[in-house]
Amino acid sequence: MRAAQVTSFHPSDPVRGLEVRDVEPPTAPKHWSVVNIHAASLNHHDVWSLKGVGLGDEQLPMTLGTDAAGVDDQGRRVLVHAVIGADGHGVGPTERRSILSERYPGTLAEQVAVPTANLVPIPDGMPMDVAACLPTAWLTAYALLFRGAVLVPGQSVLIQGAGGGVSSAAIALAVACGLDVHVTSRDARKRARAQAMGASVWEPGARLPYRVDAVIETVGKATWAHSVRSVKPGGVIAIAGATTGDPDVAELTRVFFQEIRIQGVTMGSRQDLAALVDVVHRSQIPVPIDSHFSLAHTADAVSRFVRGEHFGKIVLDVAGSSGTH
Repeated sequence: MRAAQVTSFHPSDPVRGLEVRDVEPPTAPKHWSVVNIHAASLNHHDVWSLKGVGLGDEQLPMTLGTDAAGVDDQGRRVLVHAVIGADGHGVGPTERRSILSERYPGTLAEQVAVPTANLVPIPDGMPMDVAACLPTAWLTAYALLFRGAVLVPGQSVLIQGAGGGVSSAAIALAVACGLDVHVTSRDARKRARAQAMGASVWEPGARLPYRVDAVIETVGKATWAHSVRSVKPGGVIAIAGATTGDPDVAELTRVFFQEIRIQGVTMGSRQDLAALVDVVHRSQIPVPIDSHFSLAHTADAVSRFVRGEHFGKIVLDVAGSSGTH
């Protein structure tokens, strides 16, 4: 079968270490299943892997990817939940938690083997490419909004940075669930897209008309000070990443004086993913897809991701490739 793999690390040029090549198909041990992948989507984790973050030379080559939708060996349409070892299903209770493409081959391939318990049914009528967007970025956005920040309809939220998978998912979910949504971006085109989705948009660092109940933070150093100054006393900053690095100043005085809660979030459970799939399907929440690529053109897809040109998810059409690139 064909798979997109990281074969060497190049922090300044991550695509250089990416190869799409023939590999041995996976086998399924007891309590595991093989999924024939129809669609997969990219995440920051794939870029970190190509840069050598979280992987060592001894683990190469490693098949990339955490998100996939496809058909399992029982003929069911399923989503893959990428966290392995969270509760022992299929791997034993003592195995430490990892995500696909760290200890086990990932989803940017024609097939992937995962614990059977990690499979979530795809509702009838939900397209494979839409489903493939949900397991990492959308699941993280769901957990940030409703488990980390514990927001309810009518409250307000600032989402730092428009365009990426997590932020675009957070905008769509927050608007659909009745939150008052504010979004920042340096890119006028991305601000326009966020505004069209129902958000109030601002340039980075702009003073909001009022302090919000919560901030969704995935940017880090470039936006942290603004996040701390934009949340109301007693509010929460839910954080799931720091793509620009750790902040130079933690703003601890303001944090304790304003009694601001900082809540870290790392994806979500299979139960969270099933709930997310249900709410997206039942409420017909639009899932922004930036572009489609074939598996053979994974390098082009990753290049677009690295350049930050995308708004929404970048999808790889694997089975019966319908990629536009």
